[in-house]
Amino acid sequence: MGEKNGERKEIAKAGKKPPLFKSVIALFLWLGMVQFNLGLLVSAFFLPLRIGILIPALLVLLRLIPINRNSKFGSKVARFIAKNAYGYFPVTVHIEDEKAFDPDQAYVFGYEPHTIIGLGAWALTDRAGYTPFPRIKFLASSLAFNIPIMRHIWTWLGLFPVTRKSFVKQLSAGNSCIVVPGGMQEMLYLEPDSEVAFLKSRKGFVKLAIEMGCPLVPVFCFGQNQVYKWWKPKGKISHTLYKAIKYPPVLSWGRLGSAIPFRVPLNIVIGKPIPLKKNNKPTIEEVNEMHTQFVAVMQELFEKNKAQFGSKDLQLRLL
Repeated sequence: MGEKNGERKEIAKAGKKPPLFKSVIALFLWLGMVQFNLGLLVSAFFLPLRIGILIPALLVLLRLIPINRNSKFGSKVARFIAKNAYGYFPVTVHIEDEKAFDPDQAYVFGYEPHTIIGLGAWALTDRAGYTPFPRIKFLASSLAFNIPIMRHIWTWLGLFPVTRKSFVKQLSAGNSCIVVPGGMQEMLYLEPDSEVAFLKSRKGFVKLAIEMGCPLVPVFCFGQNQVYKWWKPKGKISHTLYKAIKYPPVLSWGRLGSAIPFRVPLNIVIGKPIPLKKNNKPTIEEVNEMHTQFVAVMQELFEKNKAQFGSKDLQLRLL
């Protein structure tokens, strides 16, 4: 349902809450595949050799199986997850000025924060149905599309790897794109008493938006930092390990230590589009100017809404 307060619009899905057991299964399929793969690999060490060796072989096979984005089975899995997992969270989308958006224009939505995983970004996609904006595609970490089973599920859910090729293809087709500029590296800077947006060195999405002539839209999700508890090594060791393994050394857990997140309200605020001039070959100065403006608007969006959805004392660290 929606409510208008001046030019601002709020959208919250009202409907029957899915049964808990269905939500748990859907959430596990959606968010638990990393832990599932790790669990299988660990179990291989405790099984007889002739059986244990089959597990990594099976995972390699699953990694190599081609993905059919239009699979009927995949569509059923995606519908099940969308119906039973997305409804697990109380989600409200707040649009600062819906009239500022042109339905025939493609946009680049820059979403923050990443935290453990950018759950709120999923609410903005076509399948979730929380926004009035059609044809929005979520571009996620390419790593997810190399993990067995997870790569199939996320593809069926309509996600694409965050590569330049995918970015250009979707925008050229008239689709808007959601990206999380801070990415996984943002996890290295997590702190329990503040929000963090690893934005200052992330300019690729800005450059591409200028090249394609697609306005930038800042998006911030309040509450996402509470869906998982986490632990990470202190000091420089986190960065050293990240460089070595190409993945943030952060342990996270939800309910009962599982991959099932804690059920907390998510308030997603969509700011006004930032207009820009299309340039196939933008200069460094143009990119820097647009990037500086985006970061400033993101900060403003956070400050304007933090008292209502977070805490008046909550700080956003822009790194």
